[in-house]
Amino acid sequence: MEFISRINVLPKVPENLKKLPELSRNLWWTWNYDAQEIFERIDEDLWVEVNRNPVAFLKKVSQKKLNEAAQNQAILSLYSQVVEKFENYMKAENTWFKSTHKQYKGGEFAYFCAEYGLHESFPNYSGGLGVLAGDHLKSASDLGIPLVAVGLLYKQGYFEQRINSEGWQEAIFNPYDFDNFPVVPVKDDEGNEIYITVEMDNRKVYAKIWKLSVGRINLIYLDTDIPQNDPEDRMITYQLYGGDQEMRIRQEMLLGIGGVRALRTLGYNPSVWHMNEGHSAFLGLERIREFVQEHGLTFREAVQAAKAGAVFTTHTPVPAGHDAFPFHLMDKYFKDYWPQLKASRREFLDLGAEIRADGSELFSMTTLALNLSSRANGVSKLHGEVSRDLAKDIWKGLEAVEVPITHVTNGVHATTWISKELQDLFAHYLGKDWHEKIDDPDLWKKIDEIPDEELWNVRKSLKKKLIEFVHQRTKEQRMRHGETVEQLEEIENILNPKALTIGFARRFATYKRATLIFKDLERLSKILNNPERPVQLIFAGKAHPADRPGQELIKRIYEISRMPEFKDKIVFIENYDMNVARHLVAGVDVWLNNPRRPREASGTSGQKAGMNGSPNFSVLDGWWVEGYNGKNGWAIGDERDYTDLELQDRIDSSSMYNTLEKEIVPLYYDHNEELGVSREWIKIMKESIKSVTSFFNTHRMLKEYTQKLYMTAAELGEKFVKDNFEIAKKFSAWVEILEKNWGNIRIKVLSNVTEDIEYSTGGKIEVKAEVYLPGIGPDSVLTQIVVAKLEDNKIVTLKSFDMKLKKEVNKDTYLYEGEFEIDERGQYGWNVRVIPYNPIMPYQHYLIGFVKYPQ
Repeated sequence: MEFISRINVLPKVPENLKKLPELSRNLWWTWNYDAQEIFERIDEDLWVEVNRNPVAFLKKVSQKKLNEAAQNQAILSLYSQVVEKFENYMKAENTWFKSTHKQYKGGEFAYFCAEYGLHESFPNYSGGLGVLAGDHLKSASDLGIPLVAVGLLYKQGYFEQRINSEGWQEAIFNPYDFDNFPVVPVKDDEGNEIYITVEMDNRKVYAKIWKLSVGRINLIYLDTDIPQNDPEDRMITYQLYGGDQEMRIRQEMLLGIGGVRALRTLGYNPSVWHMNEGHSAFLGLERIREFVQEHGLTFREAVQAAKAGAVFTTHTPVPAGHDAFPFHLMDKYFKDYWPQLKASRREFLDLGAEIRADGSELFSMTTLALNLSSRANGVSKLHGEVSRDLAKDIWKGLEAVEVPITHVTNGVHATTWISKELQDLFAHYLGKDWHEKIDDPDLWKKIDEIPDEELWNVRKSLKKKLIEFVHQRTKEQRMRHGETVEQLEEIENILNPKALTIGFARRFATYKRATLIFKDLERLSKILNNPERPVQLIFAGKAHPADRPGQELIKRIYEISRMPEFKDKIVFIENYDMNVARHLVAGVDVWLNNPRRPREASGTSGQKAGMNGSPNFSVLDGWWVEGYNGKNGWAIGDERDYTDLELQDRIDSSSMYNTLEKEIVPLYYDHNEELGVSREWIKIMKESIKSVTSFFNTHRMLKEYTQKLYMTAAELGEKFVKDNFEIAKKFSAWVEILEKNWGNIRIKVLSNVTEDIEYSTGGKIEVKAEVYLPGIGPDSVLTQIVVAKLEDNKIVTLKSFDMKLKKEVNKDTYLYEGEFEIDERGQYGWNVRVIPYNPIMPYQHYLIGFVKYPQ
């Protein structure tokens, strides 16, 4: 039979459940377990089958099940409570932001990121960066921060991981039907879909605009897989982190340039532009183009205006991790773009130019972002230090300790990551509104009031749930491998619910050293196979499809897990995603993390585990340097950095084995007969929950971003654009004068202080200097004494002391006098320098590259 057409018939949602479609399309449900429970109660098997995706669920659920739910008083009661909670949430006026910043009248804070991890049912993320971005949006929503987000909608997302029978990772790319996701096309008043265009390589690339609701936050997505584009351009939004450098530059043009255009098209006028990692840094170029083309500014003026309201967050502590493009690619894609900025090719390229060790030049997205932002931060205290060191060549003349990159330590969204069972326990002992006081340390002191038995029973149930999950996942994997019925029956023996269980799950980059615990297999075997005190290990994680060394690590773990001495005691769960992560962080007894210090920018998986009462056993890197207090977990190694990597591995693995043998395992098995676990272990669990949850949460993190970065950038951005850009124009003209004359400055130090003399602490040391300032004058500079404390010939602290202008000794030559004192013993170095000064300059080192020392 031939059909005239096909009709897709969907189940009809009963009137008394009519809000379900609206709930399904706002990801508020992802951090509200009671909302998820509605769908689960209607049809639990289907809920699991659709990967907990309520949009797909409402398409597939039977009419019978929906009608039965409409008659079920328990479901209707829960539904009413959830709808009321959701509606009150969406219309609330007493949010933290509105209460704290009542006078704020500016525009939104625009947040750009290449990926967003919001829930496993919407696989538009690869790992930590995306999940952090998703948590950022959720807390922004909870706190009422006026944020709008921008990203790319990937047709195939990131890959699905399968481990074959030999242990090799296989990457499966599945195309997704966006109709099954909570995204909706944005339409104009006439009901037409809205598109933007970006010029790439002499042609227009079209992008369709989609919107996703994340609580109160709108996430704007761009999609090039549309008929208007050539097949090559449709592929721009096919895969996350897929393709070659040319694909990467096109994706980043779409995200940055296209993202700005999408916001403008939708009527947004942001006051702050936040680049979350360098992928979106081209947004700064588009804002410069706007200022030049629409407001008549010069290129220099537009750079200052664009920079003022921009914020940049770097997540990468390794130089090779920063995107950089060869100049020939920049020429190919931007040769028709920089004339729109009224910039020369060299002026344009200098915005991102980075000279490599071999003398070659590349266009660095990190350099571009730093050049075009007024505020920059790393994502932990240690990462801030590492980032300052990496960026010191951009701020020529500054020591690393002075580079103006601050830090905001990462956190996680607590109600997304704390298990439902623990949240119920918290509600009982901390109060039903505990989630509204997440960053209040006093609240978490009440954890001590929870009876040990109750907390331990919850933890036991979570471990049981994890082991059942592992069994199901392993069964699916082995059935695919064609294993025998006898082999499948053996799965029930994998993992002992009474054994100390250690979890390790993250991206399989080599610096994370996933196989470090296997450095001495004989010693590990004794630890795991102790009949009195057994230990077991659970691993999960993906390696990038192009990262062969990372894939080899996965294969090695798989092979070890099949060895007779490790059978049933080591398991690798394939296809790591947010669902696997939730089971692991809540179910294991200890969370293992052993990156090669200091290459972990922050890490957040350990924060999720710590909140769930799974103490961390980690290298003192990233967030754990700040989080470890000696009572909430264990440290691997010390705070040293090594150049000999093999030595570092030997020392850290030895530390790991020693701590397991002498501290962790004995403590876990020091059983209280009545409780079935050590009271001291419970004490560590409670300390972990208290110390981690109270600080390492995204509510605290978002408040810091708002107070330290967003509000200051918004204020500065407004200052630079008001009154027809008066300050931007004046400031730009002043900077141009500096550029023309800075190289002619000369400094002559007249002081008699020498290295050969020893000084006592507390004594004043006087310094005089003559400074030649042709074309600049003393009003535009600060002359300073800089004093650096040295340890092993490295600067550990640096203080500056402003010198006073005494007189003009010759034309354009000025005498300065000053003094400094040293208040503690040690070795110091000092010098005199000149830096720019202007009352409208936001902070001392706002201008990149303007520092002058005696020659």
